[in-house]
Amino acid sequence: MKKSNFGCDPNICFLCKNVLKEWLPAILEHKKNYKVKKGELIFKEGYPVTGIFFVNSGYVKVHKRWDADKELIVRFAKEGAILGHRGMGKKPVYPVSATALQNGVVGYVDMEFFEATLKVNAEFTYKLLQFFADELRESERKMRNLAHMSVKGRVAESLIILREQFGETEDGFINIDLSRQDLASFAGATYETVFRVINELVNDKLLMLSGKRIKVANYDLLVKLTD
Repeated sequence: MKKSNFGCDPNICFLCKNVLKEWLPAILEHKKNYKVKKGELIFKEGYPVTGIFFVNSGYVKVHKRWDADKELIVRFAKEGAILGHRGMGKKPVYPVSATALQNGVVGYVDMEFFEATLKVNAEFTYKLLQFFADELRESERKMRNLAHMSVKGRVAESLIILREQFGETEDGFINIDLSRQDLASFAGATYETVFRVINELVNDKLLMLSGKRIKVANYDLLVKLTD
């Protein structure tokens, strides 16, 4: 990753918007910004934790090894999100990987400064605790769905989540350029199965396609598949 002069928006950045105003000069001194290219690895599962990352611009996928040749996408992150926090604790290794889905910029602070920030800023620590709780709840729901929900239901839910998180373009398509393989990894299914399910949903007029782009054509019926 190459250094960037592009900083974050303090009104969006998870770090900047939740700390004391008096702490912002310290962040400016310690935070480094890096350019990332589409497909570039930001940090890798199993590697020692060196610090915490924040998305300044672009989209990032957070993923974990499923078996020897598969991955499960845990979540997607966009501008303002925090990355690498799952590596905190007694065993400081990253339990997931993060890869850029498009060209962007990420901010970075080392663990020593991040831990100092937690100790000084009670509001930031509280917000991070809430975020951990939300992530844990979402992880538990995702594992339950992997065990009990049909593949079609998981694909439908994944598309609903992506639509809610990234919004829609002016012509109504989900505002993220995602490969079918990444969609399969997010839904916890094989590429072949997701390809078949997408075609079925198009034939049933729940979805519309334009290349890689996907439009939700019937939101209510798509939601019903997740029941």
